[in-house]
Amino acid sequence: MTVSANVVKELREKTNAGMMDCKKALQESNGDLEKAVEILRKKGQATAAKKIGRATKEGVIETYVHMGGKLGVMVEINCESDFVARNEIFKVFTKDVAMQIAAAKPIYVSIDEVPEDVKAKEREIYAEQLNQSEKDKNKPEQVKESIVENKLKKYYEDNCLLEQPFVKDPNVKIKQLVENVIVKLGENTTIKRFARFQVGE
Repeated sequence: MTVSANVVKELREKTNAGMMDCKKALQESNGDLEKAVEILRKKGQATAAKKIGRATKEGVIETYVHMGGKLGVMVEINCESDFVARNEIFKVFTKDVAMQIAAAKPIYVSIDEVPEDVKAKEREIYAEQLNQSEKDKNKPEQVKESIVENKLKKYYEDNCLLEQPFVKDPNVKIKQLVENVIVKLGENTTIKRFARFQVGE
């Protein structure tokens, strides 16, 4: 099917994908803009997945100071080349991540960093809460396990940076933000570590 240049332009503005990729996605989705966005996102995730694992030895340490010097963040974000580290898209991304840490107070970068004893303790607390609840204590074990896993997932969203909804757009998780940067810049990008300081904490 023939796709109008205006629709291609609109999709490009929405996704930052290349013109030819936008055109192909619109042809594949029979002109359905939302479906085309989904196609490009899946393609982007696949592209990002190929680049993840490549060595990231360049990058920056971004800082963010807020509230008249009472709150500060330092975060190390790595990429593959100094060229990308100086790119405006990368700079905006690092500032957004530093602001996210300031606002959302994560403890860990990823789920992998959460110690096994912390996971076990959280599961134990949630299981005990269910057993103490009149509404939940007689539910089948399988249902209880599912509730516990959902509560653990919420714990990760609250405490793991990559799992958190982005403060500027709660429909996007930080890990999707990382994937988007990888696709846009064509290099692997990783958030290595961070420190958050607040006066009186």
